[in-house]
Amino acid sequence: MASITTGTTWNCYDSATMTAREIYGRTLAEMGKTNDRIVGLTADLAKTTAIVHFANAFPERFFNVGIAEQNMMGIAAGLAKTGLIPFASTMSIFACLRAGEQVRSDIAYQNLPVKIIATHAGISFGHAGTTHHCTEDLAIMRAIPNMTVIAPADGIETSRAVRACVDIPGPVYIRIGRGFEPPCHENEDYPFQIGKAALMRDGTDFTIISCGIAVLQAVQAANTLAEQDHLSVRVLNMHTIKPLDRDAVLAAVSETRRILTVEEHNTAGGLGDAVGGVIAESGKGCVFRKHGLQDEFAEIGYAEDLYAHYGLDANGIAEKVRAMLGLEAEADEDWEDE
Repeated sequence: MASITTGTTWNCYDSATMTAREIYGRTLAEMGKTNDRIVGLTADLAKTTAIVHFANAFPERFFNVGIAEQNMMGIAAGLAKTGLIPFASTMSIFACLRAGEQVRSDIAYQNLPVKIIATHAGISFGHAGTTHHCTEDLAIMRAIPNMTVIAPADGIETSRAVRACVDIPGPVYIRIGRGFEPPCHENEDYPFQIGKAALMRDGTDFTIISCGIAVLQAVQAANTLAEQDHLSVRVLNMHTIKPLDRDAVLAAVSETRRILTVEEHNTAGGLGDAVGGVIAESGKGCVFRKHGLQDEFAEIGYAEDLYAHYGLDANGIAEKVRAMLGLEAEADEDWEDE
């Protein structure tokens, strides 16, 4: 599998090999060679979502249902009932909203092993307009019982997640972008476990908890803050939104006392709310803020411009951290009531 994700540099010519969706498509095709239970489905978006690699390798195990995402999810559920492992590929906005009822009632209600690979998530397809943005999917999917929700940091992590999700008996939602984001891992030689946060950078003064495309930007922001502000900033890659790594969150509360969540998603119901819920239930206090889209639809524009506009790039994240430094944090380490 190493050949699928080799390369540590990034430019426009790498879009055909290093993007998350391309790596997903080629990973799935490789998996199909050794697991004949895997089948692929799409709703007329085989090339766009890169499942075309699987389709070309296994045409007898691939189904294009046309522009009918609801039917695709229903068919995927039926195939799963026969003992197969369906991978259903479409854009995230169509997976979570247009086919939301079928995902909930046909797939999740029966706890079926359908793996939903949702591309063009967040504002990565920004210039296509609001109808093709998707900043609600984490909130929707994490509210559905039995659903595992993953937002990989890059294409390399997407490959790890796609292979690992086969071992989960129920449904899985994997959220990836349009695919022009640079990688933050050099190769697949790093610990990855669904439900376990990855430590990208250790620190004692502050913690940034991020997912998806925000992970690389958070790491770059932490490096800038170390150089310019002499801050020791921990960066957690919370690639699994559900189930969330509670231990990693609570360790950050105890050890750094300041936490910023960063997500390419509405701050209502996403990563920030998941982390905030863990903190609130623990009874421990810390300085906490959620960074993302603040209950609004995104403007229309190219993804890189939108990331900068909403402060989701390294500069914007660094400024959010600096703004939180003046806020008072609880000094008592045991949190015991007097």
